[in-house]
Amino acid sequence: MRRPTRAAGRLVSGAGLAAALLLPTAAPAPAAQPARVPSADGKKGQELPGMPSAFDAEAGQAACTPASREKAKKQDWSRQRLDLDRLHRHGTGAGVTVALIGTGVAPGAAGLDGRVTAPGAAGDDCVGYGTFLAGLIAGSGGDSPSLAGVAPDAEILALRGTDQQGRADAGLVAAALRGASEARAEVIAVAVALPRRDAELTRAVAEARRAGAVVVAAATPDPPRGGTDEIPSRTYWPAGEPGVLSVADMLPGGARPDGSLPTTGIDLAAPGAGVVSGGPRGEGHYLGGGASVATAYAAGAAAVARGAHPGETPDAVARRLTATAYPADIPQLDPYAAVTAVLDGPGDPAGAERADAPVTVRDTSAADHVTGRATLFVLTGSAGVLAALWAAFVLPRARARGWRPAGAGGGTQTD
Repeated sequence: MRRPTRAAGRLVSGAGLAAALLLPTAAPAPAAQPARVPSADGKKGQELPGMPSAFDAEAGQAACTPASREKAKKQDWSRQRLDLDRLHRHGTGAGVTVALIGTGVAPGAAGLDGRVTAPGAAGDDCVGYGTFLAGLIAGSGGDSPSLAGVAPDAEILALRGTDQQGRADAGLVAAALRGASEARAEVIAVAVALPRRDAELTRAVAEARRAGAVVVAAATPDPPRGGTDEIPSRTYWPAGEPGVLSVADMLPGGARPDGSLPTTGIDLAAPGAGVVSGGPRGEGHYLGGGASVATAYAAGAAAVARGAHPGETPDAVARRLTATAYPADIPQLDPYAAVTAVLDGPGDPAGAERADAPVTVRDTSAADHVTGRATLFVLTGSAGVLAALWAAFVLPRARARGWRPAGAGGGTQTD
């Protein structure tokens, strides 16, 4: 697999990449401190400034998001839910490049220095959201190691899919996908969602998959400020493209946040509310949320899986993420299981089927306690033993009498 080369601390992947991503930049005056946002789990001690995903389109030219003056006092619920401390004993994404398509990433951001390549304007993250997401994917946590990302040794290739205000554009996203393909990024995380399908974007996704990338994308954009009551369910792009893992956000209890945009075809849910990460300026922390946050977590899990199983195809890695997810209306990402599970091969479960109607995640908070999980494993183990005994003694006798189980001789269904 061709790897990008470095020159003067930047990734060089062809003139086409740099030309496609050179956007005009400006240096707005510092803005006021962002609004403070409480943590998603309702516990004290995690009230931090909020990180916007984009600036208000009606506000005109906005000042860049300022540095946070505060730091998180503890590990947030999302990292505990994903069991990152245990995951990192089995893999950290070393040697894997994750292309992050969003508002850009500040190469010198705390916890990311030395592992970010940002061609052209991608290194100027005025909004700050791309840097926030990069910390969830590959941040080391800096002086707060408990706040490390999913793949803290992975490399980040930052690519712009928005203008400086954070507004997504299909042409920019398509150009960024082509740049990621040229650079041979093993994982591509698309942090934006577009309401209309675009032919150029469709071709760029197909090229990225042919180049060997696992492509994950936000299932929906952030909901509008006016509410979502009258917005019909629809598919967003590129999450709706064939072969792309569509990722939605969930609350600590497992449900999607109130006001989430309705959509179909979600493959995975991951934490996406009250999540802590850093920004492009300073060493403080912010709280953020949305489907793009969940997408960053899924991309980090894909990076660790690719590093731990380098011989597997992109489709096999995607299957790992879906087949090992917690069972729910929308399967819930479990990076530890995805990396450590032993899968037999193509015959393994292909993961979650795409839903035919808007769905919400079943509340599984009662199963998140250690005792609950232990009980679940015991019950699952007992069921496995009973199933084995049934298969060993009952099936041969039944078949001897000419009985065939339902579906015998049939094929398997694939996406």
